Amino acid sequence: EFILLGFPGTWHSQVSLVVVFALTYSLTVIGNACIIALVWMNSNLQTPMYFFLCNLSFLEIWYTTGVVPKAIGVMLGTSQTISFRVCMLQLFFLLSLGSTECFLLSVMAYDRYLAICYPLRYSFLMNSGLSAGLVLSSWLGGFLAISLLAFLTSRLTFCGPDVINHFLCDIDSCLALSCSDTWPVELATFLVSIIVVVASCVVTLVSYIYIISSILRIQSVHGRKKAFSTCSAHLSVVTIWYGSTMFLYVKPSAQNSLDLNKLVNTFNTVVTPLLNPFIYTLRNKEVRQAM
Repeated sequence: EFILLGFPGTWHSQVSLVVVFALTYSLTVIGNACIIALVWMNSNLQTPMYFFLCNLSFLEIWYTTGVVPKAIGVMLGTSQTISFRVCMLQLFFLLSLGSTECFLLSVMAYDRYLAICYPLRYSFLMNSGLSAGLVLSSWLGGFLAISLLAFLTSRLTFCGPDVINHFLCDIDSCLALSCSDTWPVELATFLVSIIVVVASCVVTLVSYIYIISSILRIQSVHGRKKAFSTCSAHLSVVTIWYGSTMFLYVKPSAQNSLDLNKLVNTFNTVVTPLLNPFIYTLRNKEVRQAM
């Protein structure tokens, strides 16, 4: 078994963090579930863009569920231990869901590119078959990309100490505890992050270069504003997600400050899933009207 340290501080600070985590988790689940329910019940929202958004909301619910309940138990001192198998399982699912989110965000960027650059042909180009195929590929690609990395991590030898300076099983924390050669795992982590994070980020970036150039060619101010409003929410989510994800994983070595990683992981796994439904609700007129 490993022992998760969680956050340092007094009992009162731990209780305060528990309240914040519990409140954030509740709002995240409710907010993302509401997005799914609104799209499912409103025929006007049953378009490829909102189909992708529903998948993102579904992913966010499970992504934060894989972290917050255990983190609350760690901070309260009622569930600080975690078995090796459960630790590896948590690591696999969190990294797989994170990879899937990268692919989904790039798919959503491509969808906005087609909608803005080819508005008259959009419904023909982005049909139900293509949108379903892109979502399925995102989920399969996200889980398959992490399979080798999870396998290599599970083959590491741990001789002690068995204390993880985190509130979850993070790849860097596991590598810090291993007494075997971690270079193959670090190399695999770097290569997978290049393939998943950087490649999907490039697709998103190229899509937005074309989107912005198309928006700037629109003559009327109202037309430019309307076109930009359809992708501003997605652009906000992309900026937040890729910024923190690249800091955590796109690096040649795992020798980063574990305390700093803990802070960024908190933002990635607790705050970002909460922000997504609210950003899309505030910046999408159609969602606000459906509510």
